Amino acid sequence: MANTAPVAWVTGGTGGIGTAICRALAKEGYQVVAGYNNPDKAKSWLEQQRADGYDNIALSGIDLTDYSACEAGVREIRETHGPISVLVNCAGITRDGTLKKMTPEQWKEVIDTNLNSVFNTCRSVIEDMLEAGYGRIVNISSINGRKGQFGQVNYAAAKAGMHGLTMSLAQETATKGITVNTLSPGYIATDMIMKIPEKVREAIREAIPVKRYGTPEEIARAVVFLADRESGFITGANLDINGGQFMG
Repeated sequence: MANTAPVAWVTGGTGGIGTAICRALAKEGYQVVAGYNNPDKAKSWLEQQRADGYDNIALSGIDLTDYSACEAGVREIRETHGPISVLVNCAGITRDGTLKKMTPEQWKEVIDTNLNSVFNTCRSVIEDMLEAGYGRIVNISSINGRKGQFGQVNYAAAKAGMHGLTMSLAQETATKGITVNTLSPGYIATDMIMKIPEKVREAIREAIPVKRYGTPEEIARAVVFLADRESGFITGANLDINGGQFMG
């Protein structure tokens, strides 16, 4: 029998920011379904969440770049847990390189994973949300989708495109009880950032007006806010969470 708690699907849920989002939503009483890419990592990740007391988190290994797989995955989530009330698109990859050196494969892989996946997931959940007359979609973009970044034409294009989708879908669903918003994090203290050489990390940190990295929990707090039923007057918006590094 399906859980009666509202269901939140977090793609990229086992990543650094994704983990914080899953845990924050679970604390709010959602039945959280975390997307993953690596089955071995996902299994140990879920064991850790359970050990920490998060019994209302589950896993779903859907190929986000495949529309049919997303449709089937959403159907399985609906049958197992219930219809999805909250969708958080947090999955993303980088394949950096200047345009002169970038291969078509590097371009396509990032666009497929970071942007086409957002169409696939939104399209797969939107009919249930429309039928319910309620839904919350939060798309995790990036500061680099706002300002561009040397060596990231693929990533910046995908993240900028994500907000274009947000604004358009927000208009389509504005009278249907569904909100669609974007968060654009700056540099967040995840494992990926902490693997950067210390000298480079310090230079990045010094360029941030608040003189520190953000935390995954700060992104998660904003997701919980936008996902709340009481946040229904906020739609089509982008929230920059970057310590003042980019204002525009």
